[in-house]
Amino acid sequence: MTSFLHFKSNVFLAPMAGITDAPMRNIVYGKCKDKVNIISEMVAINALSRKNAKTYKIADVRGEPYPVIVQLVGASPELFADAAQLAVELGASAIDINMGCPVRKITTTGAGSALMKDIKSAEQIIKAVKNAINLDVSVKFRKGWDENSINAVDFAKMCQDCGASYVTIHGRTRAQGYSGVADWKIIADVKNSLNIPVIGNGDINSVYDAKEMIRQTGVNGVMIGRAALGNPWLLGQIFDYLQTSKQPDKISTEEILNTVLYHVELLKKYYDEKLAVALSRKYVCWYSKNFYDAKKFRENYMKITDYQNAIEEIKQYFTLAVREEK
Repeated sequence: MTSFLHFKSNVFLAPMAGITDAPMRNIVYGKCKDKVNIISEMVAINALSRKNAKTYKIADVRGEPYPVIVQLVGASPELFADAAQLAVELGASAIDINMGCPVRKITTTGAGSALMKDIKSAEQIIKAVKNAINLDVSVKFRKGWDENSINAVDFAKMCQDCGASYVTIHGRTRAQGYSGVADWKIIADVKNSLNIPVIGNGDINSVYDAKEMIRQTGVNGVMIGRAALGNPWLLGQIFDYLQTSKQPDKISTEEILNTVLYHVELLKKYYDEKLAVALSRKYVCWYSKNFYDAKKFRENYMKITDYQNAIEEIKQYFTLAVREEK
């Protein structure tokens, strides 16, 4: 694998709504450094154009000491142009256009993967963003709306013709959501049909999966989503394995404990103590997967509402796990 465009790495953290917030991005980059490209969680253009406080905060990446690609979602070309300009002012290193989100509340507005059924609107959106900013613009989309409307290749060609710098394809249809098996053949078909770089996404759960996707599809890079939950080290391990075939080191339980504590601390700093505890529940559950008696720990943790009690519960559980490991 070789680098492309302005990227130092061919490994991308997938944008995940409600997950890849500033604390999560900080954690992943801290473990991987320049071995990973960071993308924000998706930002709704309607709310950003209104400068909705919550959305504005999500889009504001000026305080992060590494490049952040900001992903925008919506259906209006005019609002997309305005939102892209504002995102650039808020520190975006590039803009990614979401044309793949399968969630109903997104698609019913004509946004996300619904745009794969409305190529004219998709064209207008890409052109509007390209005309509005001077940064790289990419598009993330899916195999198609459902198995009866597979149009990823034609859609990818349209993206290229409209000026996309690169594209990312998730090998599932909108109807599949995140279930079933990702179709790597359609990813290969998209790669073989374009002259711009292509990023492959879907069913990459290990360093070996990443290498196999590249072997099968010829993509320029890989995007990792759910496999990074509870395992922020994975993306750096993938980069190393793709470059040198270096086998990943086992992450110690002590390292996991320190990472969990730091992640919760970052949540407190970015939000507040109460919200940090609530938001930490999903992350703590992910970090504890494959640990002994994790189900009981998760049940206990889900009941905690006090920040200091949450910290103590984490320490107690993972410290015991460290002792068992040693």
